Amino acid sequence: MRDRVLWLGCLVYAVVFTSLGYLKYAVHRNLVDFGIFQQTIASAFNCFCNPIEGSHWAVHFSPVLYPVAIVLALVRSPITLIALQSVAGALIAPPIYALVIRAGRDVRTARLAAAVAWLYPPLAGLIFGDFHENGFAPAAVAWTLYAFDAGLMLWAIAGALVTLAIKEDQAIFLAIGGALGAWHFRGTKPGRVAAAIGAISAFVLIWYFLRIQPHAAAAAPAAWAPERFYDWSAADAGAIFSGTAARLGFVLLIFVPLLFLPLRSRMFWLAVAPLAEVLLSRMPTTFTLGTHYAGAWIGYVLVAFACAVRRMKPSRAYVTLIACVGLCVVEFAVANPLHPGLNLRAVQARDVTLDRFLEALPADASIATQEEAYTHLALVDPYARLLPETPDRPAYACFVLVDRDFPDSVRLREYDDALGQLVQGGDYVLVARSGGIELYRRPFGCR
Repeated sequence: MRDRVLWLGCLVYAVVFTSLGYLKYAVHRNLVDFGIFQQTIASAFNCFCNPIEGSHWAVHFSPVLYPVAIVLALVRSPITLIALQSVAGALIAPPIYALVIRAGRDVRTARLAAAVAWLYPPLAGLIFGDFHENGFAPAAVAWTLYAFDAGLMLWAIAGALVTLAIKEDQAIFLAIGGALGAWHFRGTKPGRVAAAIGAISAFVLIWYFLRIQPHAAAAAPAAWAPERFYDWSAADAGAIFSGTAARLGFVLLIFVPLLFLPLRSRMFWLAVAPLAEVLLSRMPTTFTLGTHYAGAWIGYVLVAFACAVRRMKPSRAYVTLIACVGLCVVEFAVANPLHPGLNLRAVQARDVTLDRFLEALPADASIATQEEAYTHLALVDPYARLLPETPDRPAYACFVLVDRDFPDSVRLREYDDALGQLVQGGDYVLVARSGGIELYRRPFGCR
């Protein structure tokens, strides 16, 4: 763990993905969730909310966002969130390295295992995507399991508490893992620690769903948002076979770069529940690389991979890891989860024009807009929101801003006709225009 090459690799990884994330932000390619998390984190010590979800506690259990809020308060920039997620991605490699070298493997083999973790396409897709609490999960899980494996029980408990603070689904996974560990190591100190972790996890899960989430959602009673992924209807069930190919393709994309080695380790049992969470969804979003849902399972899969590698003969392990590095590179070439053709391009005049227009808006304006503007307003304007998803819903804002120089905006396409009708009916009037940018204001009821 004192290997300078390992920590230099962490630094390079963090810098590369911070730079890529900055470019993605500069060209307005962030999606809705980036704005949601900016507003939530910026309000962490107030309402911990945003105009789209209301209280974030009503959707997810994520205390980990409070320390993030402290950092964001010190360095108030969207790039802060991008950098923090990049650092979190980089930090999964050290425990993978340590798990391999603990079995007596040489430094060269351990470095290769770390390189596979950094080059693992699902991890890259997670870290390059919009900021989410899930971005912290792979490293937290890997460090927790490494500490447990190394007999560092206090650190294992600390790591488990950090993991539990990321998202409520980790409570499910750690409760299951704790039960499995308590049984496997029964009668020993590790078994008692595993049982304690399982019990704490079960308590957090029950506490969140019986007390925290219902209280936070009381102002706007509705089904718990993630339930939509598992609200199977007869039509959904009938179409499940048509989605089998997509699920199989997803499984191949996550295991081929690792040569299916995680399946050869007993540690893989810890990955079963996280993988089931994404594969049993009725929506393909959860089993599509490049989304934040991969954060649920990556840590468990890579730990199982490291445990399988360290059981191999040294010469075979080295050759296998070289093959894994090559397969990761091939996957980037044929199925890149970063989607660079869409997300990485030079800054254009329309990007500069939109940013300048947004900077000139009144402070704390109640404004509904499309994704490209929302993600750049969210940190500085707690009242910024998205245009509605359907034309039958009101905008709930004093101002409406659209930028027709970004014609692929989903929200612009969904609400443009409705906006036209509102303007025609006098509900909104045009107050400013710059190129394709149009700013409308409600003529009454706004201060």
